[in-house]
Amino acid sequence: MMEQTLSIIKPDAVAKGVIGKIVDRFESNGLRIAGMKKVQLSEQTAGEFYAVHKERPFYGELVSFMISGPVVIMVLEGENAVLKNRDLMGATNPKEALAGTIRADFAESIDANAVHGSDSLENAVNEIKFFFTEDEIC
Repeated sequence: MMEQTLSIIKPDAVAKGVIGKIVDRFESNGLRIAGMKKVQLSEQTAGEFYAVHKERPFYGELVSFMISGPVVIMVLEGENAVLKNRDLMGATNPKEALAGTIRADFAESIDANAVHGSDSLENAVNEIKFFFTEDEIC
């Protein structure tokens, strides 16, 4: 099934200069970049995006991390895009991520874990709408 999902290359991976290597992983595995932008998130925007975690102890650190440097936000499109992206990213904790996944290769820690990806089709729709207008996706 053709789907769209959201991917964010987080500040740690942007700072390492591995944007192109991560994008290549998506494209080499059948995901098309339907929208892409590099932005510096504000505290308000990061806080709203991660509001689902507001009551969790790591929320403040997550928001601080996400505003610590620029991020690259993408709409990925392809067959079973949500699951394919999740598989390419690997486990949230890079120490548990399978060899060859983005997090195994580029992430430093469970907090600085290189990428974010939508965890369901429903969340993908909402996350894409949060960051992109219709005319920014082609």
